[in-house]
Amino acid sequence: MQFRQQALAKLQSPEELDLPVRLARPQGWLVLSVTVVAMAAASVWAVTGSVTSTVSAPAILTHGEGSYILQSPVAGQVTAILAEEGERLPANSPVLKLRTAEGETVVRTIAAGRLTALAATIGQIISTGANVAAVEKVADADDPLYATVYVPAENASSIPANAAVDLTVQTVPTQEYGVLRGHVKSVDRSPQSAQQIAAFLGDSQLGEQFTKDGRPVAVLVRLDKSSGTKSGYTWSSADGPPYTLTSMTMATGSIRLADQRPVDWLLP
Repeated sequence: MQFRQQALAKLQSPEELDLPVRLARPQGWLVLSVTVVAMAAASVWAVTGSVTSTVSAPAILTHGEGSYILQSPVAGQVTAILAEEGERLPANSPVLKLRTAEGETVVRTIAAGRLTALAATIGQIISTGANVAAVEKVADADDPLYATVYVPAENASSIPANAAVDLTVQTVPTQEYGVLRGHVKSVDRSPQSAQQIAAFLGDSQLGEQFTKDGRPVAVLVRLDKSSGTKSGYTWSSADGPPYTLTSMTMATGSIRLADQRPVDWLLP
């Protein structure tokens, strides 16, 4: 009964319209102000700011024209090895001598280059079209090195011209000498098969390695030159490694993609 009487007394009393209404405490206004400022700053950044992203992919150091696989034009038995691995040979240079049913035949280079691999031995029987050597197309010891980065096809279209590239070279300790610097020279228009990569690098195993996750796009990277380093190229460290780089060295390339505004992610 006491509760009921209090309720009736409350209903009969006039409303306290003359008392001020407190909408929020000072702490609440502070939180609201901070939230509004943060949202405004985020909106401005989304429109005027930019986000940098990169794509990383396997790479290899080569001379610009790549390599080719030398094949035997005839079947026969190897009777002599006429060149050594690492030797720089002019075009049409003798590499192997074969004994065939018609007599002796010499297998010669197609184009000038450096003999990087020799797959035949004296006494071996080889068939027509067999791979006998790999030749890198380099005529002069001073020809510059390039890096070929095999990027997933879905990322190739977002690579801008002359994009900056950092290369982690397999034979160079990164913590001590840093990364090799370069810029994109060209991007192929279509993905490459294992056979195409093998033909360019002169190595079928590399063709399979670079295509194990799908057919990639080849990105040719021009290495930044420097007269102050032993290698002749620019590194993230001051001096880089105290030795020169050689072709067919594996690396990992990190390519800087085109900057994007955060608001673009929200637009269709």
